[in-house]
Amino acid sequence: MLDVLRAYLEKAAPVSEDEFGFMKTIFLEKHLAKGEFFLREGEVARYGAFVVKGFLRSYVIDNKGKEHIMQFAPENWWISDKTGLTSNTSSTFFIDAIEDSDLLICDLNGHKSMMEKVPAYFSSFQAGIQKRAEAKDTRIVASLTATAEDRYHEFLKTYPSIARRVPQHMLASYLGITPETLSRIRKQASRKK
Repeated sequence: MLDVLRAYLEKAAPVSEDEFGFMKTIFLEKHLAKGEFFLREGEVARYGAFVVKGFLRSYVIDNKGKEHIMQFAPENWWISDKTGLTSNTSSTFFIDAIEDSDLLICDLNGHKSMMEKVPAYFSSFQAGIQKRAEAKDTRIVASLTATAEDRYHEFLKTYPSIARRVPQHMLASYLGITPETLSRIRKQASRKK
């Protein structure tokens, strides 16, 4: 599984054999069956995960029991409760597997060591932080200004492979709309084709 992470990191910079050997001492392999939790609200986040195979999501549940999906994480994506992990506080998120998933996980100390000793990891992490900040800003602006239909079409354009893999109710949750509204939008879009 580490070969997948190495290939991912080498998009940013080469990974030497010594660095790859070091990675083997940091990352642990973890398998989650579909529906199994990586993290539950209230638990202290101990690990971040790189998705080698499968699909995860992070979400919160409001006081009415409604899920609000914060992030999807298919192959070659990272997922964790970053705030809980870095501050050693209880998580506000649930993270579970939408599909059977194989992960590489590391704790905060491992992450810090990788940042210091593997330049490709550092470069990849910095680029990822920038992309995530841009995506988060775009999502916030869209939730404040765009129609449900516009948000759906933008999601399809930006993440077509994710849209094909998630159930309708999860996509609706991520978009901040009801499944019925999403169904109506999809029907209208199919009529326009």
